[in-house]
Amino acid sequence: MSRTSAAGPAARVLSLDTLVRVNRGRRRSGPPRRLPVPEGMNVPLGCDAVSVPARFGPQLLSRLPRVGCVYADPAHWWWIVPSDSDVAMEWPAPAHYAAGALVPDSPRIPGLIHKPDGMLPYTPPIPLYLALCQVTGTTPAWSRPISA
Repeated sequence: MSRTSAAGPAARVLSLDTLVRVNRGRRRSGPPRRLPVPEGMNVPLGCDAVSVPARFGPQLLSRLPRVGCVYADPAHWWWIVPSDSDVAMEWPAPAHYAAGALVPDSPRIPGLIHKPDGMLPYTPPIPLYLALCQVTGTTPAWSRPISA
């Protein structure tokens, strides 16, 4: 027996996954944009980025011994790190790891707010990770007890 509804015969039921994908597609304000490395800087290790909510930005900046290029918009601060800085690292929420330094869902590229004096744009990932764990109250993954 076939079902008929107000939407017509045999209305299609959408899964939650499909609805989430459709909603993400609606919110997207453009294609992902790559954070530009300032002219004259070298990127021998490639570039990825770690984004954090803007409220954590100043706290992280004050805790880091060395800082590379940092970009900001009203919602996030973006830290340039070497490619593959997510290998064997579980970046704590609410951080977002962006391979290729691609900024998702942004109508424009965040502005550069810090440029290091040297030739490399990188913030060392381990100190950034530890500072982020500290400001978010997260235990670093390698310090957590192992369960059997």
